[in-house]
Amino acid sequence: MKTITGTHTAVYRASGGRFGGRINGMPVLLLTAKGRKSGKSRTTPLLYVRDGDTIVVVGSNGGSDYVPAWWLNLRSNPEAEIELGRARTRVSARKASPAERAQLWPEFTSRFAAYAKYATRTAREIPVVILTPRSS
Repeated sequence: MKTITGTHTAVYRASGGRFGGRINGMPVLLLTAKGRKSGKSRTTPLLYVRDGDTIVVVGSNGGSDYVPAWWLNLRSNPEAEIELGRARTRVSARKASPAERAQLWPEFTSRFAAYAKYATRTAREIPVVILTPRSS
């Protein structure tokens, strides 16, 4: 999986998001967060939706019972950076409230039906994560 993620990230960056910027009709961003143990920057391609000025991602991990490392990293340090094409934006991450999740989760499942299947594969609630732009 690390090889796939690394290749996707390299292709996305080299093409400014022209290649690797969409999967199954949904837009892709690159999220870079600091590793909670290593302190090293880690980049992950993620599908997203916009909600006004915020960007929303989900920690599905393909329906695995394991929480994705990027979400564990953000829970430890919510400051991160996203890349949308060639544009980089510093963001702060937080888990959506239950009311926000109820509104946003259907946005993901209606655009990419696999998310609904992922939710049935795991006992954990798949987190909906809100990324809010930070001022410099």
